Amino acid sequence: MATNLALDDQLIEEARRAGGHKTKKQAVTAALDEYVRLRKQRRVIQAFGTFDFDPAYNYKAERRKKR
Repeated sequence: MATNLALDDQLIEEARRAGGHKTKKQAVTAALDEYVRLRKQRRVIQAFGTFDFDPAYNYKAERRKKR
């Protein structure tokens, strides 16, 4: 899908050099991929402490169960 965006050429060039990318497209794609991964990680981190922990849960017994 072709998209036209008005982006800061200096910033894209800096990102391209910093990431060792050959093209602007590679640099933008890598930046978007990193952005999405970091946002997903942030959601996981925010979930810490929101789940109840069962002290009686035996993970070793769960591993021995036949599936």
